[in-house]
Amino acid sequence: MSEIGDYKVSLRRFLLTALIALILVSSLALTLYMSGLLSTNDHDVDHNVPFIGNAFLQKFSSREELKNFLLKSGLYGGYTGLPRIFLEKSFAVAQFVGAAAEPASMDVGYSKTNIQVEGVDEADMVKTDGRYIYLVSGKSVFIIKAYPPEGAKLSSQIQVNATVCGIFVNANRLVIFAYSDIYYPMIFLNDSESKELMGPWTHLMVYDVEEHETPVLIRNVTLNGIYFNSRMIGKHVYVLATLPAYHLGNGEPVLPKIVDNERIVNIEPTSIYYSNVSDFYYAFTVVAAINIQDVEEPITKETFLFGSASCIYVSLNNIYVTVSKYSEEYGETSEIHRIRIDGGKVSYEASGIVPGFVLNQFSMDEHNGYFRIATTTSGATILRGLSATSTSIAREEENLRRNNVYVLNRSLAVVGRLEGLAPGEQIYAARFMGDRCYLVTFKKVDPLFVISLKDPTKPEVLGQLKIPGYSDYLHPFDEDHLIGIGKWTVEAEEGDFAWYQGVKISIFDVSDFEHPKEVDGYVIGDRGTDSPVLWDHKALLFDKDLNLLAMPVLVAEIDESKYPDGVPPNAYGDYVWQGLYVFEITENNLRLRGRITHIEDRSDFLKSGYRFYSDYAIERALYIGDVLYTISDRMIKMNNLTTLEEIGSLKIP
Repeated sequence: MSEIGDYKVSLRRFLLTALIALILVSSLALTLYMSGLLSTNDHDVDHNVPFIGNAFLQKFSSREELKNFLLKSGLYGGYTGLPRIFLEKSFAVAQFVGAAAEPASMDVGYSKTNIQVEGVDEADMVKTDGRYIYLVSGKSVFIIKAYPPEGAKLSSQIQVNATVCGIFVNANRLVIFAYSDIYYPMIFLNDSESKELMGPWTHLMVYDVEEHETPVLIRNVTLNGIYFNSRMIGKHVYVLATLPAYHLGNGEPVLPKIVDNERIVNIEPTSIYYSNVSDFYYAFTVVAAINIQDVEEPITKETFLFGSASCIYVSLNNIYVTVSKYSEEYGETSEIHRIRIDGGKVSYEASGIVPGFVLNQFSMDEHNGYFRIATTTSGATILRGLSATSTSIAREEENLRRNNVYVLNRSLAVVGRLEGLAPGEQIYAARFMGDRCYLVTFKKVDPLFVISLKDPTKPEVLGQLKIPGYSDYLHPFDEDHLIGIGKWTVEAEEGDFAWYQGVKISIFDVSDFEHPKEVDGYVIGDRGTDSPVLWDHKALLFDKDLNLLAMPVLVAEIDESKYPDGVPPNAYGDYVWQGLYVFEITENNLRLRGRITHIEDRSDFLKSGYRFYSDYAIERALYIGDVLYTISDRMIKMNNLTTLEEIGSLKIP
């Protein structure tokens, strides 16, 4: 794919539909959106925007009503004659290394996972508690005594019979998420009976790791469905799992279940929320709250019959789930559902809808009782019925793209809106900070919009900056400065697009709202250079107090001798290096301090083709005290945080 706009659109559409692909939906048929939307008595509703009130979702009155609803839709099929497997009650097996217990943790500073909302932790592949590092590698979780570095060693290994997709650590509790992507019966065995249940499965395992050499499984929760997302607030973990709506051939729907240790929790049809608005796909989404400290506390849950859930935003008190829809009148739309969370309690409260699709979790935010969301509309509805080739329609659809910001009240009614930003472009990055919103849109250059939300009913653009390149991720430095991480670009001479080049880091000064400016920047490598930070914010290590910014980068460089007539902007470089770039960052300066790599054999680069892979590719970095730890699947390397001088390394089996 040569055009950056087409490439980025394809990538984002792929990410948006990845969940559907995982659950075996091979083709989607768009159906029309119901035209009758509910109204509300809220005095501050903008009636020019489609609205769904907090009574939009309702519960089924019986299993028969649920069955008829799904049969009428014709959007779920049956699985019959499938094999069975057996699942023992102890799902994970721990293997232990070492024996001696360690003294209490030393009081040193350490970094935490880069998250969106303070106090709302996000699962990741690496965590630390300031002394131990917990690392996912393959189908194992390793517990490593990391500090002090002189005594670094492997303490224990937990092997899991499924794909591990994230972990949490909290006060001597280790939470492991894993999923079994299987679509046939599993037989759960306990001391008195066996139960046959259908997959796929999301597994949540809680370990007591007070004795790090001998972790003990104290709670084993299994939810019907594919792992969708999770958060941890205090002692409660909130997890979402999605199960496609299907039956076993007799028309009876297979309802999701939860297994808490050996106790099976059934979900009754009369407890399931659903929408009367037709959709092209149906799945059950279970939102469950699990106490990881008090394992006897019952699980609380809500169950929804949604369409294709796209992403979530979680505040300290609410989970917002967005569902992609398609409307005859408005084209692509995003349905929003607010689920209240409070000390382990889960309850559905409101629903709403806005035009356009959502890029990711950073396109959403909650502030002072309002929910803010940024979307891109495609303009496809305007083109409906035109007689033209698919190529020309796609081109016109791109030209008609618009970007929008909506403000919704607690009932999820739209009370403020700003529409029509950057025609022909789409949102590449968004960040809400207090009463401001920052948007990056892109087609040929990078417009950074500064938007005021001080008056929730009247969002307005304060200023904008246009520079070459774009940002995929925006990170706050302070109230007046913003970090952008994305790609440098070169405008194409042969068309209305741009060629992306190396990875670009920018510092934006937004203190003058009307005239934001880029005060410093740094470009790494040539076309083909990449970083996981561009699609996963948790790969970024940032600490303002330490003036520290570090990120993994795969560097591609062009051999200019191959191009005697000059290097064309669409030429890819060859992979030459992978590792951690470490910067010193201030409000107006970005300086490279050094680089750290785990790869010593350059043949890893020579034998890689279009895609690079190595067990020694650094994926995360963290610090404990004055030690910087870099982590790959096969190694943890320790360097001095100030000088970057190597202290030692530990191989991962």
